[in-house]
Amino acid sequence: MLHLQSYGSSSSDSEPDDGKTKAKKPQTEAQASEDASAHLKPVDSQYSVVKSLEICAAPLVVPMGQSEVSRAVAPTVKEINYNPRYEELFAPVAGPENPFLTQQMKAPKNMLTGFVENAHISDFQFENQRKTFHSYGYALDPSVDGKGTAPEEGPSYVGHLQAAYDTDGITVFESSKAKAIAGEKRKRVKNDDPEDVEGFTGPWGKYEDEQTVARPSEKERAEIEEMMAKKHRRHKVKEDKPIEEKSVLHIKDAFDYQGRSFLHPPHDVGVNLRKAGAPDRCFLPKAHIHTWTGHTKGISAIRWFPVSAHLLLSCSMDARIKLWEVYNERRCVRTYSGHRQAVRDVSFNNKGERFISAGYDRYLKLWDTETGDVISRFNSRKIPFCVKFHPDFNKQHLFVAGTSDKKIICWDTRTGEVVQEYDRHLGAVNTITFVDENRRFVTTSDDKSLRVWEWDIPVDMKYIADPTMHSMPAVTLAPNGKWLACQSLDNKIVIFSAINRFKMNRKKTFTGHMVSGYACNLDFSPDMSYLVSGDGDGKCYIWDWKTTKLYKKWQAHDNVCIATLWHPHEASKLVTAGWDGLIKYWD
Repeated sequence: MLHLQSYGSSSSDSEPDDGKTKAKKPQTEAQASEDASAHLKPVDSQYSVVKSLEICAAPLVVPMGQSEVSRAVAPTVKEINYNPRYEELFAPVAGPENPFLTQQMKAPKNMLTGFVENAHISDFQFENQRKTFHSYGYALDPSVDGKGTAPEEGPSYVGHLQAAYDTDGITVFESSKAKAIAGEKRKRVKNDDPEDVEGFTGPWGKYEDEQTVARPSEKERAEIEEMMAKKHRRHKVKEDKPIEEKSVLHIKDAFDYQGRSFLHPPHDVGVNLRKAGAPDRCFLPKAHIHTWTGHTKGISAIRWFPVSAHLLLSCSMDARIKLWEVYNERRCVRTYSGHRQAVRDVSFNNKGERFISAGYDRYLKLWDTETGDVISRFNSRKIPFCVKFHPDFNKQHLFVAGTSDKKIICWDTRTGEVVQEYDRHLGAVNTITFVDENRRFVTTSDDKSLRVWEWDIPVDMKYIADPTMHSMPAVTLAPNGKWLACQSLDNKIVIFSAINRFKMNRKKTFTGHMVSGYACNLDFSPDMSYLVSGDGDGKCYIWDWKTTKLYKKWQAHDNVCIATLWHPHEASKLVTAGWDGLIKYWD
């Protein structure tokens, strides 16, 4: 510093050399002390030497061995932002180790249950082995690569090893039968020479040991005949002989003092039963006034005696038909027994002196109402579901029946022969209703269609089927003959016009009851004010005809209320029949 002080002194300390040497003035004591502390004073920045001289008090010094320190990489890191060295990537895991970890817990994991690696296998092979394991109990070991194993060792399996070795490791997509060895295959007679026109076989030649005549031996022929005889016996329809028909009269006074039978309408009931007109106005029934009991099983159908309605005919699943009094003592008049199985339907002729019954024993029987005798029997080998006499007085010898084999068959009671067949439906025929002054009739079927037929013409003149329509197992004609009320199995009553176009009246639909699955018969009141129907829960429903409003419903039976009939001469009397075997009278 003393040298620097003498080197970089001010101009007052050194004067220019003009060739004359001057003697130095002696320094005072104050000047001497100032010069001694001059190095502690700030240096004047006007000199260039001082500008170029800088002193760093805290230089950056690289410590010795800094390059030997390695960077730690966490095992869970999946991305590194620098280029690490080999020693850094494959360094052992540093840090304290849990001494209580088991060998399984120490194993590396990339998911909760273990370590998963990507494996490339086709979907077919995966499903093949999975289904094989479920079916046979074994599958190929997926951890063993087939390429690394020796050929003599064979494939490795997991699961039921003994089954795998017994079946030679077949999968569910392979046949268990051993494939035929090439040398054991049947050989064909070959002739590939196209010039040999007669003997050319090509690939269609016969086998060398093939027999072209396969004639059964005596033992085989006997077995075949026995088998065919059993088959014929099984499919043969048994011709059941009709059982003994009988009827029982339950009343003593079958004839009155004038010799008239019970078929004659009474005069002392306060109602004119012979008039053709309906009551002026009908009313809703309010009370239960009588119950007819006698059937042991459910009722199938009930019918009024023609015109007078002083008698009621009922058929039941107990294979019996009963005739009941509607007035006076309301007794059971006569029981008709002649069917082996349940009776499905009955129908009076116009005078009521005869009626015909249709049973599940495939028989239709014509009865004398008064004596209870069977006049004739008809059988088409199919179950009749409905039966109707032709309403015209000059055609009372004809009746039609809808059967289970999609046909409507017309019989002549005088000859007992079939005179016409109407075969156009695609399902069992459920109802037959005569319309248009009996010139036509309407049928409904399980094929969810409605067909209109001209009498005695076996081709339907009108076919009504809509994707929204359901089967209609019960149909009733209105008293004025203009409308058909059809019980539809989608819990509705739909109305069709019975004249001209037979178009559905979509504005009139009666709902609220539950009839899905049941052929619940319905009826009009005589003045056409109300529509009445039963339902599957045993209730009876009454709607207003004009407004389709539900007026009344009540619990009529414990089981299905299968039939309802409004009395043609009484303003408020109604009959219901149910599967509980009861017939109830309401007023």
